[in-house]
Amino acid sequence: MTTKKNGQTIGFSNPPAVLGAAAVVGPKEGAGPLAGWFDVVKADRLLGMKSWEQAETKMVEEAVNLALAKAKVRHQDVDFFLGGDLLNQIVVTSFAARTLDVPFFGLYGACATVAEALALAAVLVDGGFAVNVALASSSHHDTAERQYRFPAEFGIQRPVTAQWTATAVGAAVVGPHGKGKVQVTHVTVGRVVDYGQKDPMDLGAAMAPAAADTIARHFEDTGRDPEAYDLILSGDLAAVGHPLCVELLERKGLRLDNRFVDCGLMLYDDTQEPVAGASGCGCSASVFAGYLFKNLEQGRFKRVLLVPTGALHSPTSCQQGESIPCVAHAVVLERSG
Repeated sequence: MTTKKNGQTIGFSNPPAVLGAAAVVGPKEGAGPLAGWFDVVKADRLLGMKSWEQAETKMVEEAVNLALAKAKVRHQDVDFFLGGDLLNQIVVTSFAARTLDVPFFGLYGACATVAEALALAAVLVDGGFAVNVALASSSHHDTAERQYRFPAEFGIQRPVTAQWTATAVGAAVVGPHGKGKVQVTHVTVGRVVDYGQKDPMDLGAAMAPAAADTIARHFEDTGRDPEAYDLILSGDLAAVGHPLCVELLERKGLRLDNRFVDCGLMLYDDTQEPVAGASGCGCSASVFAGYLFKNLEQGRFKRVLLVPTGALHSPTSCQQGESIPCVAHAVVLERSG
């Protein structure tokens, strides 16, 4: 049997296409450096709803519907919807799936969920199990704060290592080879890596080893050099985790230089209050669906390696003194033609 897998990396001989993508973000994200790349910027985080969770659900629904419209794919032509968020039982995505009314796979990869969704969507399309797959990944500052940390109303002082959970959604539609300008050519599925870091206010340090492991394995599996990519974009490592990842990669003999950037450092600027930077399922998802996808579509980038990272902890595991296991998945996005 011919295999498309080498090591941890899957290569597609007929790469599925990203037919359309959309990013819907909150006001803080809409005031940051990437403001012009997002499709919709909300004026407030509650959106006139009764709860933060309802507001996040509404943003997911809007982002998916917008991605479908941009891809020119009807709801009845969607074979599967893949997605996830940060909340217990991924309730936000499940409630959005109830409204979208298409077959649903709920995913949890923490802040790496968008890469997990892209990878599985590409496998489904390439394998002939689907024609069109919609996907989304979301987070909301206030829903995440309430679950993982403290109610926002408490005004808790945050340490300098803490990251700001983005209020953002990234959605996309993956379809057949040749039908779009942006293709998914490879995915490297990450392993869970845990260096024993226990501080939930320092997730960048916890996730950096997982990012370095997946990036190194991607280059080993593909035989490529970093120079093969216009951009290598990690997710949510931010000010603490990104330099740690650089150091770990250099120990492995990999120098990525200025082509290696991080979504968590792109979403906000120094005039805002991100502390160490951004995080959340919507962070790398919105950067992908806005900035990254549009630059690929317009030909500014030819080949990009997107490596979102996820901290796979829970409030319960942290209260029990467990360390924080992490994962990173890598997706190669290339412009065709």
